Amino acid sequence: MVDNFSTFIFREEYEKYKKLGDTLSNISDSIDWERFRVIISPLYKDNKNDGGRPHLDEIVMIKTLVLQHLYGLSDYEIERNIYDRMSFRHFLGFPDTIPDRSTIWLFRERLINSNCLDLIWEELQHQIDKLGFGIHRGVIQDATFITTDPGHAKKDKPRGDEALTRRSKEGTWSKKGNNSHFGYKMHTLVDKEFMIIREVGTSTASLHDSQIDLTEPGQTVYRDKGYFGVKPNASMDKTMHRATRDHPLSCKEKRRNKAISRIRSLGELPYAVMKRIFKGGHVLVTTIERVHVKNIFSCFSYNLYRLKSVQKAM
Repeated sequence: MVDNFSTFIFREEYEKYKKLGDTLSNISDSIDWERFRVIISPLYKDNKNDGGRPHLDEIVMIKTLVLQHLYGLSDYEIERNIYDRMSFRHFLGFPDTIPDRSTIWLFRERLINSNCLDLIWEELQHQIDKLGFGIHRGVIQDATFITTDPGHAKKDKPRGDEALTRRSKEGTWSKKGNNSHFGYKMHTLVDKEFMIIREVGTSTASLHDSQIDLTEPGQTVYRDKGYFGVKPNASMDKTMHRATRDHPLSCKEKRRNKAISRIRSLGELPYAVMKRIFKGGHVLVTTIERVHVKNIFSCFSYNLYRLKSVQKAM
């Protein structure tokens, strides 16, 4: 009875807050969250009959990860902010129980040890298509560094037992221009028309971009010159040409590169949002599987953020 009364008070206060503007409320309405419940529920087995506690609501858990990546918060920070911020409580549906940091960590681990992560992403893509934002004008493939703490090991030194930190068991070094990066890469396939992320991949930083192909037959893909020489699965290859020794670019190839570059550069928009707004360019987790979970939910959160902008513009 007390919980119900408290929830009533929270809802009354939230209605006053909503009049001032709540971005999260708009994002929450973009998709049907209930469709994720059947995907996540197999991860849990309640022990209520044996005197154990029931698990937290599945939708609360997935929404918690979305909130975490929208605001670039640690497990401790998201738990604290849910208690502190009324908009966060409303986004979660005013749950009776708030997930603590251990529950959040264990939920991500459950996702890693199942096929639910792929199913969650597929369901999101299915809903995006149903909303009328399918792929019509081609896709853009690109990659960006997701850095992590290299510890005390030198560049190019193997990780694992050689590292003096537990934060970077599988990260590797990569050099781009004059800058060295340690950690991983996020590979994305972005819809050229709506700038929505359709596929996500994760690799170590040292793996060359061209070794990851997220395209499918029937698509037209735009890629930078780093992918030159590697044929994609896509039916139409719009990869920028790269000059080689004794084979400079012709005027025609330069014009083609310029035209492709204008389109391809749009694929960097999601990275700008996820790194500058969501603060998702650096991770503290230890393995590539854990980084991939974070990449998936960064892209999930970006898509919700982008969906609202696209829907508002139409």
